Amino acid sequence: MGAGPVHLAFFGWFFMAVEMIFLYFVQRARRDAGIVDVGWAGGMGILAVFYGVMAEGDIARRIVLALLAGFWSFRLASHLLRRYVHQKEDGRYRMLREKWGERAQRYFFIFFQVQALWAIMFSVPFLVVAYNPFPGLTFFDILGIAVWFIAVGGESLADRQLAGFRANPANRGKTCRVGLWKYSRHPNYFFEFTHWFAYIFMGAGSPHFWVTFFGPAIMLLFLYKVTGIPYTEKQALLSRGEDYREYQRTTSAFIPWFPRKGES
Repeated sequence: MGAGPVHLAFFGWFFMAVEMIFLYFVQRARRDAGIVDVGWAGGMGILAVFYGVMAEGDIARRIVLALLAGFWSFRLASHLLRRYVHQKEDGRYRMLREKWGERAQRYFFIFFQVQALWAIMFSVPFLVVAYNPFPGLTFFDILGIAVWFIAVGGESLADRQLAGFRANPANRGKTCRVGLWKYSRHPNYFFEFTHWFAYIFMGAGSPHFWVTFFGPAIMLLFLYKVTGIPYTEKQALLSRGEDYREYQRTTSAFIPWFPRKGES
């Protein structure tokens, strides 16, 4: 008989807490807190696979969950790791380091542990899917898989377009308006948010289906109020000034849409 969801969540939290302790010391050594993002993204995939193996829901759905969430996690963690290795510390974390001053390391330790807790909260939709008893893959599962492919494909494309733009020295100090970035100031965030709807569809039939809405709800909260759009745009205004203000005036903040008047 498998473990219950509360037990799996506890074991998941313990793993994430230990991982974040290790990454905290990596942060101390390199003075770059961006490693927390790599650890969070990679840890989410490990949690999804762990739940898929240990839970008691339909086996086909658990396999699909492990594959989809595992690949999403691997792609995102790999992308963040490349950025962590080749770029200086993210402006958000530099800002926190300066703000906290001599107490920065103490607060970063707490910050890293909070990320472990957030990871468990974000993983709750995975638990619901992994324990979904509805037999076999349904139309809603197929719909969830389709949403996953569109969202992860869109996010990957947005990341590649931005990386290609930044790789050109001639674009230094300029704002990316290439591809998806012409229609949204944060297409990567939009598709990351959309990705969480895949697990809502895959949770259909579960008595705890409503809990799957936590994923996109918490993600939207983070993007708009915590560490997403506000901090990213603040840094962009500092580094790109009027060029980014024009981008804000003409381009949708989140949902991809046609540029407003004034955009070429």
